[in-house]
Amino acid sequence: MEYNMLKVTDIEKVIPLYIEYYNEKEGAEWTEETVYKRIHQVVTMEDSYGLILSDDDSIIGFAMGYFQQYDDGKAYDLVEIVISYKYQRKGIGTLFIKELEKRVKELGAFLIQLQAVNDEMHNNFYGNLGFGDCKNLILKSKLI
Repeated sequence: MEYNMLKVTDIEKVIPLYIEYYNEKEGAEWTEETVYKRIHQVVTMEDSYGLILSDDDSIIGFAMGYFQQYDDGKAYDLVEIVISYKYQRKGIGTLFIKELEKRVKELGAFLIQLQAVNDEMHNNFYGNLGFGDCKNLILKSKLI
């Protein structure tokens, strides 16, 4: 397994993986244009940091996010992690998150935070990695 930083020039390489996972496994309707826009928004923001996971020159996953400054230090907001469905349930996602944790800690983060769907699959995956529900924050939304 090889880890490389996710750069703007890599966006085109990870689009098929994103579309394959979300459209085929979760019934979404992503297009190349909308996926490019989503990834580009994150990769080009200040203090962005992402990784690509490859095996034998084939991209099998990627993660992207960014650092946020708070009064007591930096947090890393994990916006997206995608592992090819063929490689899931083999411990690869766990190893990938642990590598990401190590790297963002080395870059000064004291915390990783993320938003996840509130379902059993996500609670099991992230819970097993030590992520818990935030007690002092809650996501609020309003359809307009």
